[in-house]
Amino acid sequence: MKSLLANKSFLFIMFTAFLSVMGIGIIIPEIPFIVQKYMPGASNTDVAFHVGLLTSIYSICQFFAAPGLGALSDKFGRRPILLTCLLGSAFGYLMFGIGGSMLVLYIGRIIDGLTGGDIGAVFSYVADVTKPEDRGKMFGIIGAIVGIGFMLGPTIGGFVSLINLTAPFFLAAALTLINALFGLFVLPESLTPEHRISNFSLHHLNPFTQLTSVLSDVTIRTLLFIGFFYFLPFSQLQGIGGVFSKDVLHWTPENIGIFFFVIGLVEIFTQGFLSGKLIPRFGELKLVLAGLTLTGIGYLWNSFLVFYPLTIMAFIGVIIFAFGSGLIEPALGGLVSRAAGPKQQGRVQGANQSLQSITRMTGPLIAAYLYSFAPNLPYITCAILSIVAILYVVNRRTFLVQHIAAQKTAIH
Repeated sequence: MKSLLANKSFLFIMFTAFLSVMGIGIIIPEIPFIVQKYMPGASNTDVAFHVGLLTSIYSICQFFAAPGLGALSDKFGRRPILLTCLLGSAFGYLMFGIGGSMLVLYIGRIIDGLTGGDIGAVFSYVADVTKPEDRGKMFGIIGAIVGIGFMLGPTIGGFVSLINLTAPFFLAAALTLINALFGLFVLPESLTPEHRISNFSLHHLNPFTQLTSVLSDVTIRTLLFIGFFYFLPFSQLQGIGGVFSKDVLHWTPENIGIFFFVIGLVEIFTQGFLSGKLIPRFGELKLVLAGLTLTGIGYLWNSFLVFYPLTIMAFIGVIIFAFGSGLIEPALGGLVSRAAGPKQQGRVQGANQSLQSITRMTGPLIAAYLYSFAPNLPYITCAILSIVAILYVVNRRTFLVQHIAAQKTAIH
């Protein structure tokens, strides 16, 4: 780990992963209050709808942009794409911070979403510079950094909002711009010329074409669908968590920030330390199944908060969820990267990002709709989706075990 911290390019990659997730999470605690500010007198249902839509619009734009950004990185390299994405995010945060109307808020999220494919490029960069058998461990380290961002994003948002509700967005814009300047000087290109695609054309920018191409590979399709069933309920939690905490638990932005701080702490431990110990012993597939089981239990536990709105209950539920999440992401990320060849990393990671964008655009809207019937209905739905994911993995387990065994044989 010390050698990684001494590597300036890897430090940039870690900062980029951190800032990307921090920037997404920084809006969670205060966004219900910002929407309420621009919609005085609006009902809780209307506020929940716009919170869900503001969360989704980012992912809608990311869905269309991510596969093209991944393909562009396969053609021109990771470095220019990463730097461009950071500049776009900084400008998007700035627009959201300026605000003035709901329209400006939506414009800020659209700009940020169109350049929001940097996590896909981050994982492609890591895949370029690591051996296939080491990627699960490296993705665990990146996942721990993401956990820190997920932890500090809402926490920073909650506490900096004490200055002003929009202050967190100006801070995110400044940090992202500083990181872009840092990358400009320290980041070398990771994709060698012989591994770049040569037959690039405009159809590579079409998200549907890229998704169809990537999903034609049955192994990659199976793994990405597992991720889809994991991220769909997770996106509902992200979309409705702040509103649920405000209405059911009567928390302030600072309380919500502390809540996500705990999630991040557990994920840092699980992804940064525990998963690295468990993957060699049990394998990625068993960790994915264990993680899906724990996140499903966490969702079901949270659904009972409407009957027992106790802080200790909320924290027990989120710790169970965070342990499961921390097991799934590095294990699944390692499997996906190993299933893709060196010329496919950008497109596969872009397609993975795009499928996650679909969950993040639909999940908050689904959650907002279900919330209008009952505050705990989104969490019950999340638990059901987790069961579907477990059954899907069990159904495809034999195929995946054979594929993993074939990969290990090919490596050695």
